[in-house]
Amino acid sequence: MNNATQRLTRPVWLDGLYAVTPDTSDSAWLLPRVAAVLAGGASLVQYRNKSRDTALRREQAAAIQALCRQHGAWFIVNDDVGLAEELGADGVHLGQSDTSLCAARQRLGPHAIIGATCHDQPTLAAQAVGNGASYVAFGALFPSRSKPETVSAPLALFAALPPLEVPCVAIGGITPANAALAWQTGVDMLAVIGGLFDAPAPDEAARAILAAR
Repeated sequence: MNNATQRLTRPVWLDGLYAVTPDTSDSAWLLPRVAAVLAGGASLVQYRNKSRDTALRREQAAAIQALCRQHGAWFIVNDDVGLAEELGADGVHLGQSDTSLCAARQRLGPHAIIGATCHDQPTLAAQAVGNGASYVAFGALFPSRSKPETVSAPLALFAALPPLEVPCVAIGGITPANAALAWQTGVDMLAVIGGLFDAPAPDEAARAILAAR
């Protein structure tokens, strides 16, 4: 079965634990942790690496995609539409300064998962949905060690959101210790970086975050 067929036949509503990889060149450290997070129940993995080493990025992304396929999880790429297209990934996640959502949709097709960073602004989410986003992400929900400079999106924001008709994701500083508070916002997915990959046992951290729902 090719990747396009997989995108057509798998469920389109995203739900559960969304793992975002930390930016590292150490594949020997990264890949076992991705496997552990998937074993712990992550349903989507976003490969994020801002390195200019294109060979490394392609190698890591392909290995992570293979792990996702083994576990029946979605695999998307941060920012790099070209890499997502080359690998036949399930989609891409776009920040406000990345490739436009419309351009990514045109390139990757109607069934690709395309997520949009919306920070703390419901208007950005409405625009993204209007432009064809598959999901919208708000954060940082809590202080983030991975991205300490990012905008804060308070818990109260989620209660005030209008119906968006696509899954809603919370990101930023989420750990097993505060996951219950994050789930109480009513979001469909929690996107986690350090709370998973910096944990002594990433699989146990994944299970704990899901169990807090």
